[in-house]
This record gives sequence, structure tokens and C-alpha cells, in this order.
Amino acid sequence: MTTAFRAVLAFTLLAGFYVLVGTVVTAALVFDVLLVIDFHANALRAAIVLTLAAAALVQALIMVSRRRGGDEPGVAVSREHEPVLWQTVEDLARRVRTAPPDEIRLVPEVNAAVAEDTRFLGLVATRRRMYVGLPLLQTLTVDEMRAVLGHELGHYSGSHTRLGAPVYRGRVSLIATVGHLGRHPIIQKVFAVYAKLYLRISQAVSRRQELEADQHAVAIGGRQAMAQALRKIHHTAIAWDLYTDGYLALTGAGGCRPAAVFGGFYSLLNDPARQAELARLGEQPQETSPYDSHPSLAERLAAIELLPEPEHVPDPRSALTLLRDANVAAHAVEESMWTPKALTELRPASWDELVAEGMYAVRNAGALHDLATAGGQVMGASRPYLDAAFEAIARGRQGELEERLRASGWESEGPVLATVLRLALEAVLIQHGQARWSLSWGGPAKLLYDDGEEAALAEYAAQVAANPAAVTGLRSWLGDQGVPHDYVPPGAEQAVPAPVAPV
Repeated sequence: MTTAFRAVLAFTLLAGFYVLVGTVVTAALVFDVLLVIDFHANALRAAIVLTLAAAALVQALIMVSRRRGGDEPGVAVSREHEPVLWQTVEDLARRVRTAPPDEIRLVPEVNAAVAEDTRFLGLVATRRRMYVGLPLLQTLTVDEMRAVLGHELGHYSGSHTRLGAPVYRGRVSLIATVGHLGRHPIIQKVFAVYAKLYLRISQAVSRRQELEADQHAVAIGGRQAMAQALRKIHHTAIAWDLYTDGYLALTGAGGCRPAAVFGGFYSLLNDPARQAELARLGEQPQETSPYDSHPSLAERLAAIELLPEPEHVPDPRSALTLLRDANVAAHAVEESMWTPKALTELRPASWDELVAEGMYAVRNAGALHDLATAGGQVMGASRPYLDAAFEAIARGRQGELEERLRASGWESEGPVLATVLRLALEAVLIQHGQARWSLSWGGPAKLLYDDGEEAALAEYAAQVAANPAAVTGLRSWLGDQGVPHDYVPPGAEQAVPAPVAPV
């Protein structure tokens, strides 16, 4: 498929979209004019529907046209700062017979990509950028990284990036248009059908381009290097998702941010238990869709096996050797991940501290506060002290506590009171120095006593919530932990808010 044909295809699809918009707007104008010339009730209804739909279409296009791209991700590295990386990219560009990028950026993503600013529907290029994910440099060898970079430069060589911006703008315009037509289901359906057609065709072209770029990768690094790179990228992407959801998501909780983002990711990747989990996840079959931008891993590996094997000298060193100082580069990329406000207001913390502070903030603090407040409201106390909730349970008023907690937004698959009580008891142990959330790279964090035993309170909390007679034992146990009878959670209001009617 030639570049000219791709340009014609993209232009035709985009033109077809604007023809649809123009048709609706023209129809609205026609009915409006007819209504002025010769008023009819049927014409009035049609004119109103079409005019409102045309207004929604025009509004969507105006919103899309006014959007501006945000700041570029990551950090730009110059030839002076990263001479080896730049020399590698420039050497590979010559091998695939294309111009090198004007800018290389290190990004906090499991990805490598290229982009090109263009004019006139991709026919004229103005500036080229290459994005190299630091997690890839952490996990790939030099051989594998060269193959990946060759793949990306192959997109330049095949002029794949020329149509990237027009195709993206068309996608954004279509999605915005369909979304703005929610009150016009018939017209929305027409544009939704066109959007699906556009996406199917443009994404099919994209998948073909990926296979073409793989040919350049194999020509540079060989079949084994590229195949292994693809497998590692698939594996690393799964690990990065686990890392961001389970660890980086704690950023901000407790007023902290991780002092070593990529150091933590390295620890997760090298944990034996996590490696076994990632291996299992990586073996699960991939779901495919005609709207995918990339072929499946299996399809790419099968296509690579059919390509000729070039002569090359293996280089099994870590891809981090392409950087002058990996620690300096990692720190710069980490700094780029945070907003100026986060850099100023969030304190850099070790992962041990971040997990301890973050888990308490997101899991326990709210439960402790809400249980004490609900107890105070049920018992008519002047202060939200925790023992008021215990007294409510002792008097068989668990239902009222549940109602207060649900009104505060608590939900649970089981009894809400048992869940909140467990989380609150965990909080009390933490507040009194009896337990602490412990970091684990192999799985979820665990709440541990000083002697290393896990504080498993779910069963006990359920027993107390269901049995008023168990409150006496609970109070005695908390007293042994140094919790005073009139304990008020930190940060709780000194006066109990007025009772809230249950929802």
C-alpha cells in the first residue's frame, strides 16, 4: 500500500465525514427556509430536529478545532547529554534510509514511538520526535532495544507517521461528534456507523504498518532479538499496569510521593513471586478486535519467523548502557511525571514509608473517622469518640450504625458495619504503634504486628458486629493495646454533626 494511496484514503474518509456534517447542516437550512416561505406543522418539527442536530455538530467541530495539545511527555535529551543513544538512533536511521528524529524524549511508559508534525494532510513533514520508554531501557538488552528503535524508524522510512496527525484528528472529531448527538438518536446512529467504518479502515492500515516496521526491526537486530523484545514488552506492560495500579496509585496519600519510581518498578520486576504471577498473566490469550491499532503478539511473532535472518553481532548488555547515567536519566523522567504542585507539596518518601502512610490514608483513616462519628450520632454523644460506636453495638443498635455508615457512602458486599469496624480497628492499631502496613513487591501490602505476625481482623470484627456481648472483650483487648476509653480519632470533629437521615 503506497503512501499516496494512504493519503487518498485518509483524505476520502475525512472528506466523507465533513460531507455528512454538511448534509445535515444544509438540510437544516433548507427546512428553515421552507418554513419561512410556507409554514407547516410537519415542517416545523423537522426543522427543529435538524437545526438542533446541526447546532450539535457545529459545536462539536468547534470544540475539536479549539483543542490544543498539552505538553510533550517525558524529557528531551540532547546529543550532548546522551551521545550514545543519539548515535545509535542516527546509525539505525541510515540503515533504514530515513532521516533521524529532530528530538528524542525519554518517557515514563512501556512504549517506544515516533511522531511527525505535518502539513497538507501529511504531505509535508515539519518536525520529527522519537519517544523512548525508560521501563523498556530497564528490561531490554541493547540488541532488543536496537530492534525496537529500528521498528520505530521504519515507520519514518515507510512514511507511516505522515498520516498519523490527520488520522488522529479524524478519530477525535468523529468521537466528539457522536458524543454530542446524544439527543438526536437517528442522526447519531448514522455518524456512529461511519465512525466504525473509519476506525476499522484506519486501524487496519495501522496494523499493516506495524508488520512492515517489524521487517526493518528484524533487518537490524535479527528475528530472535525482535521476537524477544516483543515478548518482553508484553510482559513489562502487564507489570507496569500492576505497578501503577497497586503502588503508584498511592501517590498523594499521606502527603507523599515515591522518591524512586523506577527503582520500585525494578524491585517489582525482580520479585520471584511477582515474576511467577506475571508469567501466568502473560500466557493468557490476547483478545483481538478489528479496532486494534497493533496486530496481536502471536501474529507478529508468526510474521517475524518468516523473515530472513540478517548477519549481525549480538550485544546482550542492558539497554541502560545506551544512557550516560541511568540514575540521572531516571530522576529526570520521574520529575517529569509530577505537576509543579505535586513536586512542591508532596514529600519524597521511600516505598516502605509511602506504603505505610498511603495504605492508612486510603484504607483506614476514613473508616475510623466515620465509625466514631456514626457512633456519636447514634448515642447522642457530644464528641465522635470510638467507644460510642461500641456502646451502640452493645445495646443492639447495629442497624442504626449501618444506616449512618451507608449515608456516609459506605458500601460492601457483606455487612457494612463489619467491614468498617475491621478497617477502624486496623487504624487504631496503627495509630497506637501496634501494627504497620508492610511493603511487599510480590503481592498486596500486609498489616503486620511488631513481631511480624499478620493482623487479620476480619473474622473478629464480624463476630463483634453481630454479637453485642462481644463488645466487653473488644474493649478489654483495646485497653491492652493502650487505647483509652474516650479515644477520639485524629482529625475528627470535636462536635458530632447533626443526624443525617439515612438514604
